[in-house]
Amino acid sequence: MNKSNKIIPIFFSTDNNYVPFLAVSIKSLLDNASKDYFYNIHVLTDGISDENKIKLQEVLTNNSKLIFDDMSQYVSRIKERLNSTLRDYYTTSIFYRLFIAALYPEYDKAIYLDCDITVIGDISKMFKIDLKDNIFGAVPDDVIASREEFKAYAREGVGIDDKKYFNSGVLLMNLVKYREEKIKERFVYLLVKYNFETVCPDQDYLNVLCKDKILYIERGWDRMSTDENYDGPVYIIHYNNFGKPWYYDNIPYQKYFWEYAIKTPYYDKILSIKNGFTQEMAEKHIKGAQGLLEATIKIVNSDKNFKKVLKK
Repeated sequence: MNKSNKIIPIFFSTDNNYVPFLAVSIKSLLDNASKDYFYNIHVLTDGISDENKIKLQEVLTNNSKLIFDDMSQYVSRIKERLNSTLRDYYTTSIFYRLFIAALYPEYDKAIYLDCDITVIGDISKMFKIDLKDNIFGAVPDDVIASREEFKAYAREGVGIDDKKYFNSGVLLMNLVKYREEKIKERFVYLLVKYNFETVCPDQDYLNVLCKDKILYIERGWDRMSTDENYDGPVYIIHYNNFGKPWYYDNIPYQKYFWEYAIKTPYYDKILSIKNGFTQEMAEKHIKGAQGLLEATIKIVNSDKNFKKVLKK
C-alpha cells in the first residue's frame, strides 16, 4: 500500500458554536481508529477562532492532522440562495459537504460526518467498504421511519421511497463518481432555478441528485439516538435533531458521548451548556419539532416541492 492509500480524509463542517461537540467527535473517532492509517481531518467552516483552532489540536494523535478550510469565499455567490432555504435551526455550513469533491480533486474517496456524532468503531473499516459504482454509502434515515407524516414527506415531498431516503450526516463518498455525475453543478443549478420548499435542505437535494446511486451500508454506521432497539453492532452514534445529550438526560447512547467528552479540553464548557439549558429552551425545541412536523405536511401539499416540480 503506497503512502496516499494510507491516508483517510474525513470532513466535518461547523462554526465556532459547535466546536466543543466537534472535539468530542474527533476524540472518539481517533481513539477507536486503526493505527495503520493517517487521518486528514478537514473542518469546513466560515469562521473558527484561533483559540479554538489551537485547542482542537489537543485531541489529535500522532497519525492525524487538522486542516481548516475557509468556505466563505467559495459559497459567497450562492449564499443568499442558501440562506433562503434554511429554517432557523440550520446554518449554511450544512451545504459545505456538497463542495468537497470540487475542493479536493486529489481525493477519490472520503468520509463526511456531522459534528453531533460519537464514533465507537474503527472508521477505517467504513472507509474500506467497496462503493462500486455508487456515489455514496449511507444509512436510511431513522427519523423519517419514525412517523407516517415523515414517510409521506419523503415519498410525496421529495419523491424518494421512504425506506431508501438516506441520512446525509454520515456519508462514505465516492468522489470520482460524484464528479462524473456533476452533483455539485446540478445542485447549484437546481438551487438557483427552483429553490424548492424543503425541511432538510442539504439532505433532500442529495437524496434527489443521487437517487438509485446509493449503497446502503450497515445501520450501525449511522445509529440515531431515537432509541436503543437495535441488535446489530454500533459504530457511529448520531445525536441528530433534538436528541442531544448535552441538553437532555436519558438520551439513548448518551454514555458514549460523555465517555469522550470528559477526555476533551471542552468538558467544562459542555457541562456549562447542559447546566444552562433552561425550560424555555426546551419549550423552544418542542415548538421547533412541532413546526418541523407542520412544515412536512404543508410541503407535501405544495406545488413547489421536489416531486411536483421535477415531474413537470
